[in-house]
Amino acid sequence: MKTYTHLLFDLDHTLWDFEKNSEETLYTLYEQYNLARFGRFDRASFYKKYKAVNNRLWDLYNKGKIDQKELRDTRFYKTLMGLGLQHHEVPKDISRAYTDLCPTKTAVFPFTHDVLTYLQPKYGLHIITNGFKDMQHIKMAGARLNGYFQEVVTSECCGYKKPDKRIFTHVLERIGGKAEECLMIGDNLECDIQGARTSGIDQVYFNPDKIKAKLRPKPTYEISCLSQLMEIL
Repeated sequence: MKTYTHLLFDLDHTLWDFEKNSEETLYTLYEQYNLARFGRFDRASFYKKYKAVNNRLWDLYNKGKIDQKELRDTRFYKTLMGLGLQHHEVPKDISRAYTDLCPTKTAVFPFTHDVLTYLQPKYGLHIITNGFKDMQHIKMAGARLNGYFQEVVTSECCGYKKPDKRIFTHVLERIGGKAEECLMIGDNLECDIQGARTSGIDQVYFNPDKIKAKLRPKPTYEISCLSQLMEIL
């Protein structure tokens, strides 16, 4: 089995359970802003619509078609107007309320701390994320992840987003490592897996929902639970 020196982890959807934390936040906002008063949607519909809108906007952001401001400024308008509200009925500060509350949530995927505790003495551990710097550091602190990682590289700081090869090159320069010594662990086939492959880095596709991968050739490894990393490494 190949020997690695550095492990590069994505954060959202890989270690920090974005969907669970976002769902809790949106349910809180539904009650806080009394969105039920409009009589047009329940909180489950609110979450489902937001998730679809947010995923589309993040895809555009990752492809460089919109910036951070547009993503943050429009996702709740698109969500709530898509659910039948008028422009003037959308709470003006709901986006800020979301970005203030969501990163303070602390849910991580099962075995996150066990796996990182196991890996930390054996490898250099690093984060590489397209998430926004202000939110990612709050997430990591709240979920007690900071102590495991040597480098935290955000696309916002280095100027390039995964899957751009330049963000991976930036990470390699920061850690003083070679591509063949690194292993990328992430949930996104395009950003994490294809991005790492293009950079000559082996990959672990984290696929907890066991979705059939459409990427060819297949990732170097595929797991559905983080605990499986202890079998690979």
